Amino acid sequence: MCGIAGIVSLGERPIVPDALERMGRILAHRGPDDAGYTLFRCGAGGRPEGGYWSQFSDREFRHRNEHLPVWGDAYFRDDVSRMDFHVGLAHRRLAIQDLSHYGHQPMPSSDQRLWVTYNGEIYNYPELRDELAARGHVFRTRSDTEALLHGWDAWETASLKRLNGMFAFALFDRLQNELYLARDRFGVKPLYYAVTPDYLLFASEIKSILASRLLPAKINPDSLTEYFTFQNAYSSATLFEGVHLLPPGEFLRICPQRRDVPSSRPYCDPFPSAEPALADAADLPERVADCFQKAVRRQLIGDVEVGSYLSGGMDSGSIVAVAGKSIPRLYTFTCGFDLTNVNGIEQGFDERDDAERLAYLLQTEHYDVVLHAGDMAAAMERITWHVDDLRVGMCHQNWYAAKLASRFVKVCLAGAGGDELFGGYPWRYVPAVQAPDLESCDRALFRFWHRLLSPEALPALFSPDLRPHLPTAWQRFKQVLGDAPAWRQDMGREDNLLQRALAFEFRTFMRGYLIIEDRMSMAHSLESRVPFLDNDLADLAWRIPPSMKIEMAALAGDAAARKQPVLGKLVLRRAMEKFLPPEFTRQRKTGFSPPDENWYRGPSLDYIKTILLDPRTRSRPWFEPAFVEQIIQQHVAGEHNHRLLIWSLMSFEWLQRHFIDQQV
Repeated sequence: MCGIAGIVSLGERPIVPDALERMGRILAHRGPDDAGYTLFRCGAGGRPEGGYWSQFSDREFRHRNEHLPVWGDAYFRDDVSRMDFHVGLAHRRLAIQDLSHYGHQPMPSSDQRLWVTYNGEIYNYPELRDELAARGHVFRTRSDTEALLHGWDAWETASLKRLNGMFAFALFDRLQNELYLARDRFGVKPLYYAVTPDYLLFASEIKSILASRLLPAKINPDSLTEYFTFQNAYSSATLFEGVHLLPPGEFLRICPQRRDVPSSRPYCDPFPSAEPALADAADLPERVADCFQKAVRRQLIGDVEVGSYLSGGMDSGSIVAVAGKSIPRLYTFTCGFDLTNVNGIEQGFDERDDAERLAYLLQTEHYDVVLHAGDMAAAMERITWHVDDLRVGMCHQNWYAAKLASRFVKVCLAGAGGDELFGGYPWRYVPAVQAPDLESCDRALFRFWHRLLSPEALPALFSPDLRPHLPTAWQRFKQVLGDAPAWRQDMGREDNLLQRALAFEFRTFMRGYLIIEDRMSMAHSLESRVPFLDNDLADLAWRIPPSMKIEMAALAGDAAARKQPVLGKLVLRRAMEKFLPPEFTRQRKTGFSPPDENWYRGPSLDYIKTILLDPRTRSRPWFEPAFVEQIIQQHVAGEHNHRLLIWSLMSFEWLQRHFIDQQV
């Protein structure tokens, strides 16, 4: 797991090496173990006969001649100030695979033709390595990075479909004078890019692009209204004008010194695929259990210690049960909450007791951290600097959980994706299943996914100048639904509607959550892995009809008639009986969320007012100050639970203080 960045000249103007170094330095938290910078000088008209210069960290520089056999012209430090360069790659390394200097990046192929700066893990790289070795490829490292290079040499863009893992990388082909940006199938690892008149900039985090000082930091009003509608971004645009997130499962091809930058293209079949649904339920739990077990074991690879989060729920418990068979006394970590003076539904938010019991049953080395009301305020400023791309929900609980885990391990397994693949949030699907037709289904989902305010109340939040931009939210919503699975004749009406809701959630909420998962772990130089998003397991899960995942009769019934909460993840529950006691496979869903509804009315209120009612905050052009004050009053009075909106408003204010008021 690492941080990557780079610059491509789109015309005659050369790269400024200092800009590339700034982009790399600001990502040091993603890769504290090593740093590397490589600059390429193209020939006239973009021809490939130009040379390169590669800088190692001081610790690695003595290995230069051994590690980099020369191909073309190799420039040294003294030459750099006198050269014009057109492509620059930067890398910050968190050493997980092959901890030696041979894992240094940017990494070249043996003939120096291909260079890559890469972030992620390819879990099936041992199989790819064997296949490539049989074709005559010679490996000199034990890293998955080299397998990526050899795979590209053999299959080019077709190699992307062969990768089972999480990744974001930039690969420069010196012979063809082409640079490729690519991102994994489900979007576990982020990759941002921006196009200016002279350059294309890319990086693992937005702050790195801004650190180049080649793109001014400005708020994008369209994305702002989208975020405060869905507490998420559904398009590739971000809150920063000109900065885009490369869509999952796509690649972008750029030719240095050419100003035309084409749109990104998908490299794999759409997910979910149109394969026939699995009608026979008899052996499904066994198939899911077997596939899940293989996925977890695949993700234990590495030359450092691996641990796991353990919430006390079924998903993380199953991961720990499988991983613990390969790693005795596995490290496990839980984040709990101080529930003093907490009432209502939030009294059930602390899962430490269940986690402790699971840790005892599974014989793990278990640690926990307890969050108190003041911990949000203590970390908010640092959290928002690291996030820089605001997404779903509160995340200070993730921050403290990752901070705890990073004290013991470099890699931590997480349960993200299990709910989205197997139907873990039944209450989210009610609007779709109870809709009389497809158009009504879409309208109901659109209303439901207004996470912060109702469609009627939302316009009042914004300043009059911003309100005309609000219709873009519906357009973005429909664009996502336009890629939803087609109506299937091998499934009934309710299954089709539910599949539509699940697909939408997978493409929106889950992708937003993965951004947060990446930022909070990498803020502490911790690699987070998500076994549920293994290619084989995800493909199998999506072929299971929704009626086999969720109690459909209860879901479609009248809300008043439902005496008990609807149960989801039915197939997964039966599958996990192979690994866990029944008491853990029959639990109702509990989210990982702090009791902020109560805390925001009491101990956190002074901090909230300090941020949101500050004159600097109120003077900004985005919101109606009186309405923001009303939001706080309504929450304190118990009239509405505005915790998500209050968190989002505070996060956005801190974002501006970090990146707009003080340019990085």
